[in-house]
Amino acid sequence: MSGWLIPPAPGDAAQRRAAKVVVTYPIERMPPAPAGFYHSARQAAELVSQTVVLPRDGKGFRVPKGHFFRIVCVDGPQVGDLNLWHEHDLTERFFSGKTRALQATHVTIGNRLWSTLPYLRPMATVTADTLGWYGFDADGAGVHDVIGTRCDPYTNKLLGGGDYHHCCHSNLTRALVEATGLAPKEAEMHVHDVLNVFMCTGFTKDTHQYFMKASPVRPGDYIEFFAEIDLLAALSACPGGDCGSSHSSDEQACYPLKVEIYRSRKGALAGWSEPEPSAYSRTRGY
Repeated sequence: MSGWLIPPAPGDAAQRRAAKVVVTYPIERMPPAPAGFYHSARQAAELVSQTVVLPRDGKGFRVPKGHFFRIVCVDGPQVGDLNLWHEHDLTERFFSGKTRALQATHVTIGNRLWSTLPYLRPMATVTADTLGWYGFDADGAGVHDVIGTRCDPYTNKLLGGGDYHHCCHSNLTRALVEATGLAPKEAEMHVHDVLNVFMCTGFTKDTHQYFMKASPVRPGDYIEFFAEIDLLAALSACPGGDCGSSHSSDEQACYPLKVEIYRSRKGALAGWSEPEPSAYSRTRGY
C-alpha cells in the first residue's frame, strides 16, 4: 500500500472487528444431496465413452442427464479447467460464484455445481473424489476450487505483454467451437468462470492474494459427477501443468486428462427427475 494514506483506526475498531460471523446462505433449508441414491445408481454403471484432453488443449463432451462422468489424472499431475452448459440452452451455465456461496470455496463429495440465474438449479453433483482426504492444509489451501477464474490471454497480455494462445480461456473457446459449430467470437462469449479441477489454491494470510501450489493429484486420481441435467461440457488441460510454479507457459510439464462417461445401471433412475429451474416468478416487484 506504499504511497496510499490509510486512515487511523477508530476507538471502537476492536469492537467492530469482533462482530459475530454469520453464514450468508443457511443451506440447511435445501434438501441434501441424496447419497444413497447416487451410490445405488453408480453400482454396475456402464462405461459408454472416453475422451482424452491433450496437454495445453481443450475438448468438449456431452453428458446425458442421469449419467456419471469422471475426470481422471492419467500420466502425471495435471490441473483442468471445467465449463458446463445446459446442452439445449447455452445461456444456462455453471455459476461458480453462487456455487462458492452455497457450497464452499473448494468442492468435494456431496457438493453441487449450480447454474446461473434465472435458472439456479444443480447441474451436477460430486459423487466421488479421490482427493477428498486433502481438506485444507497449513497454508489454507484446498483442492477443486471455485474461487479462481481461468488463465486467459487478456490477463497474460496485461501482465506479460505477449500473446499466448493456449490459456484455458482459449482452450475452452476452441472446444466449444468444435462441439457446437459456433463462430470463435460467439463461442468465446459463452466461456465462463470454471471449476479448477485438481488445482490446489487458497488466499495468502498476509495480503489475501489468490495463490496456487503444486497439485497433490497423481495418476489414477479422479473426481466424479452425476449429471443432473443434459450437459455440454468443456475441459482444458491447463498449460500450467500441476500449477506448482506458473501457468500460461510452454515450459511447464503438462499431461493429458481423461474424461469417462458412465450410464447408470438399468432401473436405477426410477422415480428420479432432473431439478426444475428456480420457481421465482421473475416479476421483480412490478
